[in-house]
Amino acid sequence: MKVLVTVTDVAVVDDEFEIDGLDVDERYLTYELNEWDDYAVEEAVQIAEAGDSAEQSSAGNQEEPDDDVEVVTVTVGPERSEETIRKALAKGADRAVRVWDDAIAERDLLDAETKADLLAAVAREEDPDLILSGVQSGDDSFAATGVTLAEKLGDEWAAVVNQLDLDTEGGVASVHRELEGGVEELTDVELPAVLTIQTGINEPRYASLRGIRQAQNKPLDVKTLADLGLDEGALETPLRRTATYEPESEGEATVFEGGPDETAGELAAVLRERGAGQ
Repeated sequence: MKVLVTVTDVAVVDDEFEIDGLDVDERYLTYELNEWDDYAVEEAVQIAEAGDSAEQSSAGNQEEPDDDVEVVTVTVGPERSEETIRKALAKGADRAVRVWDDAIAERDLLDAETKADLLAAVAREEDPDLILSGVQSGDDSFAATGVTLAEKLGDEWAAVVNQLDLDTEGGVASVHRELEGGVEELTDVELPAVLTIQTGINEPRYASLRGIRQAQNKPLDVKTLADLGLDEGALETPLRRTATYEPESEGEATVFEGGPDETAGELAAVLRERGAGQ
């Protein structure tokens, strides 16, 4: 069995920053593994570990063992993102694919559909049984790449999954989905499928020192548009960024300093002035 996990690194902006054109100045940015993707990686690794346990159990019973579960990550990103990719490898992924070339680098925006086209090209080469994607990224927050990828591949899908029970022999994923208003839906999805993973589905592990060392030797292949059988037409999008600005603060916070008795009195006075409780 093969599980493909989409992974991205997201920009984290310092508290104080400057805007350079349409972007935040790189001096004020750091990059880290997208939070939702971290949960997707963990879920894939747990599936692989469950497969390993099943193999050991079958071997003890002298029965034919199950196939290994291979976890492959795929990222659309520049060379900088390899640090993030290695983190996923250190947590238990087996190998990685990174998609990038000069044509992609020249684009100032990769929307959900564009990313889905690139990821779909990799998925067709890898032919996974299951694709896991974070619900959204912490920077762009389109929350649409996973389901758009499913549409491109013609696979079944389920979004905002917070519990997953996988029946590999039956080719079915039983999923709990988080819906509006605290409602949860239980449904079965036939494999191959794309699932977008919600935070809280598991507890992502820290990369061990051994895992970090092993990650340096795991395969990380770089694919260009040409390698995937695509041209620059795959990067066309109707979306354009026209301006970037820091929104103005609508109010100022008041900080009360001192002991509980003193600050409680000050807060009560402010509330009375503003008509609270009248």
